[in-house]
Amino acid sequence: MHGPFELVIFDCDGVLVDSERLSVRVEAEYLAELGWPLTEAEIVERFTGQSDEYMDEAIEAQLGSRLPGDWKEQFHRRYREAFAAHLVPVDGVVEALDQITAPTCVASSGSHDKLRFTLGHTGLYERFEGRIFSGYEVASNKPAPDLFLHAAARMGAEPARCAVVEDTLYGLMAARAAGMRAFGYAGGLSPPDRLEGEATVVFDDMRDLPRLLADGRA
Repeated sequence: MHGPFELVIFDCDGVLVDSERLSVRVEAEYLAELGWPLTEAEIVERFTGQSDEYMDEAIEAQLGSRLPGDWKEQFHRRYREAFAAHLVPVDGVVEALDQITAPTCVASSGSHDKLRFTLGHTGLYERFEGRIFSGYEVASNKPAPDLFLHAAARMGAEPARCAVVEDTLYGLMAARAAGMRAFGYAGGLSPPDRLEGEATVVFDDMRDLPRLLADGRA
């Protein structure tokens, strides 16, 4: 099928907001305190692109009874403090959004509360208000295709005519499983070779995205 994309679906963390580096730093510091020292590279490999629930379950399985009762609240507080102090839009994404003419939406593994905070703090929430979808709305999160298929259905777009902009392997796996064209942003923590795959364009400058979307018509 040929023609312009009916919908461009954006992940949030690492694609719209530059949160991944902050998150991984917080996770490495706090996990070490809890008794599970992981390098930032190991955290990226294990958890980046997965849901909060997935990470929580892994931590509980690893540390079990050694976890303090308020450990989840501690994580959330530390994330919020780091984001409030340092979170900004991904470099070039505002310019890209200004040039993209196709309908857009957000589909993220994060909760709606988290999305309201991160998108609101960076001035992006109003651009997507009413078109924001959370992994908590579907049965299976990424790398399953459910979230992207849910977003396409809610937006009235055919999956084969959708583009997905992601920065993690799990997100791109979900896009491919949904039968959508995938655009892998390699300007963050994931190395380019980790993002490569079938029906996937890998790029490292968000300012190139409008041109790549035009060139990679559905």
